[in-house]
Amino acid sequence: MNSIRPSKELIKLYARQLRIPCFCDYENVIRQLSPEDGYDKFLCELMKQELLSRADAGQKRRIKMAKFPVTKTLDEFDYSRLEHVSQAYIQELAACDFIKKRQNIVMIGNPGAGKTHLSIGLGMKACCNGHNVKFYTAVNLANELAEAAQFHRMSKLEKTLAKVDLLIIDELSYLTFNRHQSEMLFQVISERSERASVMITTNLEFSTWTDLFENEIMVAALIDRVTFRSHILNMNVKDSYRLEQALAASNIR
Repeated sequence: MNSIRPSKELIKLYARQLRIPCFCDYENVIRQLSPEDGYDKFLCELMKQELLSRADAGQKRRIKMAKFPVTKTLDEFDYSRLEHVSQAYIQELAACDFIKKRQNIVMIGNPGAGKTHLSIGLGMKACCNGHNVKFYTAVNLANELAEAAQFHRMSKLEKTLAKVDLLIIDELSYLTFNRHQSEMLFQVISERSERASVMITTNLEFSTWTDLFENEIMVAALIDRVTFRSHILNMNVKDSYRLEQALAASNIR
């Protein structure tokens, strides 16, 4: 009896030192095996549990690092509202081959169409598929770039963004960017061209992007880089989802 306890403690110690915590759960694995199963089966089951545990921890870590504003999944999305994009096409994008191919996604549609929901849902799928993702609103990204430039942290931020497989820029629609902000946003997107993926959601057609940026030549170059090797989604719908929800809530009351 005394020899068993030290063995258990040693297993826990070795598991911590080797960073394989699932090996501490070896007794449960033994209970699930049949009497004819050998040591190789036992070891395979232990390693399988460790692998699954690491995959789950990796997904959670990537989702946390992405900094999504809320949790949204593709399963929660109401595809019946989409008039120009099929559910099958969204599911195809959810396989994340566009990231492997370094392609972009641009969602263009009126407010309340579900662009942010879809961008987060696709971003979550990317995290689950092992890709590093970063979510920004366009305004927050512009502000973070300006702050990094002011405090001489631009190099660090650029290195961080360079490691991201999918950069999501949400709400490129509302505020006009000054020349300095425009140049920094252009630089970030331009450097990712054919190297890594960008996903952009916007209320504005490409022809009106000049309302956002001061430099028209830069806008033309930006659109050229964003649309090259891209999936352009027409997200326009008749009624805003948020408005529908507000009206439904009012009727309930």
